[in-house]
Amino acid sequence: MTTWTKEKVAATIDHAALKANVTDQEIIENCELGKKYHVASVCVRPSDMPLVAKELAGSDVLPSMVVGFPHGDSKPEVKALEAKLGIEDGAKELDMVMNVGKFLSGDEDWVRRDIEAVVAEAKKAGGVEVKVILESCYLTPEQIARACEISREAGADYVKTSTGFGDGPATPEAIDVMIKTVGDTMGVKASGGIRDYETAKGYLEQGCKRLGSGGGTKTLLDQAPEA
Repeated sequence: MTTWTKEKVAATIDHAALKANVTDQEIIENCELGKKYHVASVCVRPSDMPLVAKELAGSDVLPSMVVGFPHGDSKPEVKALEAKLGIEDGAKELDMVMNVGKFLSGDEDWVRRDIEAVVAEAKKAGGVEVKVILESCYLTPEQIARACEISREAGADYVKTSTGFGDGPATPEAIDVMIKTVGDTMGVKASGGIRDYETAKGYLEQGCKRLGSGGGTKTLLDQAPEA
């Protein structure tokens, strides 16, 4: 069994700085934190991507960006343009929000086209991965499974539980469904409510390849055992 040391946990974390009132100086400080702990990526708003790409240049931390955040209700063409511009600004990973309202309305074609539009921009650039945020707090287990399948059909690389701005965080139950549905072919990311080491460790032991964390990153990593 894997011993989840500080280094190993950090390598799975997308450290998020996504609140509406985050300043440029705070973005720089979040990048410094990311570099200090060697997290997987620092995930930010589209307007912050040029600054983050500059701050992370030459480090082992990837610049990542949200698309259609936080509600996922932008039109597919708008999400595609946001993805394109973000990649031009230096984004190496994109965390896009699925259109939950269209999904719950039964319009799977919209949802698929929406994801495909962002995936197409990532593929044009080469080497850019796309994570689809399902906002699992609004979905039944059966709906979570179907959303995972659509994301896979659309060519995404990961499925992710939550924005952190919805009505609920990641749960072990949602992750279980996601792992069982697409864990053999896609990465699964738990996000929302991950503020301590035991919670992070639990999701990693379930099979998550990435974790999303914002304000809890330093605390949970400081709780993790050294190598």
